Amino acid sequence: MSTTKPQLRFWQIINMNVGFFGIQYSFGLQQTAINPLYTFLHAKPENLPFLNLAGPLTGLLIQPLIGALSDRTWHPRWGRRKPFFFIGAVFCSLCLFAFPFSSALWMAAGLLWILDAANNTAMEPYRAFIADKLPANQRAFGFLTQSFFTGLGITLANLSLGFFKNIISGETKTADGQSGIPYWVFGSFFVGAVCSIGSVLWSITTTPEIPPTPEELAALKARKRGLFEPVKEIFAAIGDMPANMWKLALVYLFQWYAMFCYWQFVALSIAKSIFHTTSDGNKELYQDAVVWAGRVNGFYNIVTFVSAFGLVWLSRKFSAKYVHIACLLMAGAALLVFPQITNKDLLFAPMVGFGIAWASMMGVPYIMVVGTIPKERYGVYMGIINMMIVIPMILQTLTFGHVFKVFLDGDPGKAITFAGVLLLIAAIATTWIKKDKPTEAELLAPAGGH
Repeated sequence: MSTTKPQLRFWQIINMNVGFFGIQYSFGLQQTAINPLYTFLHAKPENLPFLNLAGPLTGLLIQPLIGALSDRTWHPRWGRRKPFFFIGAVFCSLCLFAFPFSSALWMAAGLLWILDAANNTAMEPYRAFIADKLPANQRAFGFLTQSFFTGLGITLANLSLGFFKNIISGETKTADGQSGIPYWVFGSFFVGAVCSIGSVLWSITTTPEIPPTPEELAALKARKRGLFEPVKEIFAAIGDMPANMWKLALVYLFQWYAMFCYWQFVALSIAKSIFHTTSDGNKELYQDAVVWAGRVNGFYNIVTFVSAFGLVWLSRKFSAKYVHIACLLMAGAALLVFPQITNKDLLFAPMVGFGIAWASMMGVPYIMVVGTIPKERYGVYMGIINMMIVIPMILQTLTFGHVFKVFLDGDPGKAITFAGVLLLIAAIATTWIKKDKPTEAELLAPAGGH
């Protein structure tokens, strides 16, 4: 990239991140709709972690590889990162359209593998895109703009469930003739299919990439070619990884294990504490619990996009590290309280802190470490950061089914409490991350948007 990056105006930064809205709408459906959809297809609660293995495993395999490939890519017309946005968005839209037609559990699980692979193909280069395009003093705003669109996309995905349930009735049949997926689920997934490709196309057409300098282009062409060179680059980058990224990996171990527990069991927890039913109990009450989980998740994501830009100011004033510690403490406390609430309207109260924390999770850690990453390796290191996210998720999918059944008595409320404890441990681990002083100095400079 060019040495001197131009300051971008507010709307230019917004336009370049609109595509993140569609990616996160899809992710919102995965958070709230996929696990209930599995239960509509008669999956048992203790099998939900394993059925969610697709997300972290495809992230582990695809994101660092896509990052390394995008670092090695340049096309005068298509650019470096944007081809990967587009390909990922196309496949994501196709999967979202097909998902509610699943007539068996194996079909839904298979589609989730493809959907997650597509989402990961689009998402990883988006992180590197921010680092590519923005000068250091605008990166905080850029990453937290992605938090804003994360909140907005997931909010609309979650609220769409209740909207379509009120206007669409009936349900499909499974392959063996049992009741299957309610027709109202179709509406949410069809909207997601349109949002995924539409929002990414908006960002692609409104935002040019910065071309490499002649020297950078020559260095790019001089890189070794070959099928295994991107894989070698991943391992080389891990070997050279800055100390702060290793410390962030410890934080992420607890943080993302906890988040996966929450997403898998929030609907079941609400069904138990508020509606006094289970996925095998009263069908209508359980569907109401799923919709209410969508409202709760939608609410915390409203908080996310409202608070995201405030975190930019706080990160500059108090440092990204201390902001993230405070946010994790709020999230941990929220989940400790959540399963104890028996009034459905009061469920929204702890979600205020949880929503602010979600905004931090989606943006602030990148601010903490991006200044230590060499610019020619932005793509591969953003992929490695995602490996730090998905490895805890893989551990969760492989271990938590046993933990849930044996140690937590099969109680979804205890699963949420367990997640809260892990978030508090993540807050403690964040204290070990050291501020990167040169980067903090740059971030304290005026943002420059106008």
